[in-house]
Amino acid sequence: MSPQHHRLARGVRRAVLALGLAGSLAPAFAWAQNYAIAAGDLGAALSQFAAASGVMISFSAGDTGGLSSPGLHGDFSVEQGFARLLAGAGLQVRQVGEKRYVLVKAAEGEEVELGATTIQSSGLGSGSETTGTYLANQPTRTATKLGLSVQETPQSITVITRQRMDDQKLGSLNEVLEATVGVSSFNQGIGTDLDQPYSRGFLISNYQVDGLPRSASKMYSLNASTAMYDRVEVVRGATGLMSGMGSPGAAINLVRKRPTAMPQATLSAEAGSWDHYGLGADLSGSLTDAGNIRSRLVLDVDDQNSWLDRYQSRSALVYNVTEFDLGEQTLLSVGFTHQRNDNEQPLRSGVPLFYQGNFVNGQRINLPRSYNNAPDWTFYDTRETTVFAGIDQQFDNGWTGKLEISHALYDQDAISYYQYGSINPATGLGSAIAPAKWVQTDRQDSLDAYLSGPFSLFGREHELVVGGAWSSLHSHADNYGWLWSWNSNYNGTLGNVWDWDGSGANRPDFKRSGKTLTDVKQYSAYLTSRFNLTDATHLILGSRVVDWKSDAVTTTNAGGRSKQSQKESGVVVPFGGLVYDLNDIWSLYGSYTQIFNPQNGSARDINNQSLDPEEGSAYEAGIKAGLRDGRLIASLALFRVEQDNVAEYDGTISAYRQLQGITTRGLELELNGELAEGWNIAGGYAYSLSEDADGRRAMSRVPRHNVKAFTTYRLTGALDKLTVGGGFNWKSRYGYEGEGYPVQENVVIASAMARYQLTPQIETTLHVNNLFDRKYYASITENGVYGEPRNVVMGVKYSF
Repeated sequence: MSPQHHRLARGVRRAVLALGLAGSLAPAFAWAQNYAIAAGDLGAALSQFAAASGVMISFSAGDTGGLSSPGLHGDFSVEQGFARLLAGAGLQVRQVGEKRYVLVKAAEGEEVELGATTIQSSGLGSGSETTGTYLANQPTRTATKLGLSVQETPQSITVITRQRMDDQKLGSLNEVLEATVGVSSFNQGIGTDLDQPYSRGFLISNYQVDGLPRSASKMYSLNASTAMYDRVEVVRGATGLMSGMGSPGAAINLVRKRPTAMPQATLSAEAGSWDHYGLGADLSGSLTDAGNIRSRLVLDVDDQNSWLDRYQSRSALVYNVTEFDLGEQTLLSVGFTHQRNDNEQPLRSGVPLFYQGNFVNGQRINLPRSYNNAPDWTFYDTRETTVFAGIDQQFDNGWTGKLEISHALYDQDAISYYQYGSINPATGLGSAIAPAKWVQTDRQDSLDAYLSGPFSLFGREHELVVGGAWSSLHSHADNYGWLWSWNSNYNGTLGNVWDWDGSGANRPDFKRSGKTLTDVKQYSAYLTSRFNLTDATHLILGSRVVDWKSDAVTTTNAGGRSKQSQKESGVVVPFGGLVYDLNDIWSLYGSYTQIFNPQNGSARDINNQSLDPEEGSAYEAGIKAGLRDGRLIASLALFRVEQDNVAEYDGTISAYRQLQGITTRGLELELNGELAEGWNIAGGYAYSLSEDADGRRAMSRVPRHNVKAFTTYRLTGALDKLTVGGGFNWKSRYGYEGEGYPVQENVVIASAMARYQLTPQIETTLHVNNLFDRKYYASITENGVYGEPRNVVMGVKYSF
């Protein structure tokens, strides 16, 4: 065993001991807790209450099917809370162990036949897939690690539920983000993982999986399938309290599906435009009669061509997770994921927009949307494999502990290119390509452990979270470099741009020049507390202390060696938030946090030197409302971000420069949930403007204004098996920074869907994207990447 794995093993053992020791020392007491659980599906309400109160409840899906709950708002004990949630349902709970309850009929005797049950732990909460709505009732820990509802969190949060992903057909993470209010993607290619999602003017670099941070390196693919996720939580603004480091744009938490005790299975198939075919399976249930071992398997494969000439993509996903009830208060989860994406002849950096390379006064080329400048020997393939494990421990005093570890491996193998030159309008000649080869393997080990629970102070009950995290990223990249006409003997000259079919360029003989080994380690400790100052006033204070180190060693075939190191120790990232409940519906909030974000290793200045870390402060204030008994959440947020050392690529020098005194301000207005029975809606408006110290606009590639909306409605009466829906995404003008660069004028992209329930087990769906076939650029510089034309996907799902 290597020294690194010895250290990881020691860390795991110490974290387990720390959880047990802290749980045994934490004071035991009986207490009432404040809850804000929306009215709605009874099973979802019971699961949310169990998660928030730190107990387990067992019930069969048949017991709660078709029943609703009035919800729960205020301070209640566990017994009082269950009684309120079950009011009028003809059901009650019976305690069968320490902090464990079962659901029984109110008229039944003492003997209870549990059969297959659903067990919810305090650490995991329930899934969104059973709610059928666009509003997640589950508490989220993405922003503060406290189990708070969206309305209780003093930051802007959007939760994309499983229902919305299915209704809107958000099949990849990039599609989820593009549908999220306040997020805009700058798509510099198709099939090349060059999509760049921005929030509040900044590139999103904070990603989590089940709350465990992933490196901002290539440890994820925005084109990866969303089939294994129950929901995606997007916290806009700075989230250094949970991620340690990162930009103030947003944090993305991908919450995986969990096993169910009740057996369930779904098979799906789809077919669509451009020879698009897909198959999927989702199988879940108990592996034992007692229901104490549960497992879930998700499979998803996809094969499609494209509106682009010659471009093909294939993907496959395998996900499995198994839960073991080690006792009434201990839950062990283990699992793995494997995702592969293969792209043949992907488009990189777009197609030329002007003849003679002059985008100020030049003549537009107006190449068709199907034009693909990729040579027929280019490809972009990725593999991502993750194994993970977690332990949820409940203690008798209301405290809970959680330990998570993961090992992730990401492989990238690609041959790509960049088209450049000055194209003659008469002959179509004058352009060339510069090929490049990438071979890289990233490996990340991560650990996170924390304790959370109530404590008493000044006659009131409060909540505390304390924990620590460790991550180690090792990256191995083989260096090949770009083959330009001026630095190699490769001749990339192309023929007439109008006759290009991908076959006119010779595949180069790439020569490996060396390799770069990068090691990034981060250690952090965090503490967060929610103080209930009054019944209506809640103060959240927290801080994270971070040690971070990065070493990059480059060696050449000739024996040359260079090393670049960066190190930050004792970085403190504070957070403060205040929530004031005006009444049972409306609440005001405000928050503040600091920003510290080391630059990506590829961000270098004109002298090839690493850039200084980004630093700054973020402020946010807003109002939230839980309408229709909490089934519809409305929010308005005002924000301001002040930042220095912001990295911006300057195409005139082919390097990055650092912007100082960047101020970003804006607002976000959002509405999510159920407008009426069977009528779901999600959407809102976002405004963001970034300016430098001299008042000039920065980050103009991001639209200043954005409106997104999507809604579905299940018809009634004789048409109650039909659900119809649609939405749109409107962006104001956007383009690349630089004098005279072209821009994309404001654009509206609409979509529509319909779903019909043929039988209780079989449903069919129809999705139409870019309904009016609007021609636009998803990104635009001196080159442009067209957005997806109108396309249709038909799907069928069989559940049993």
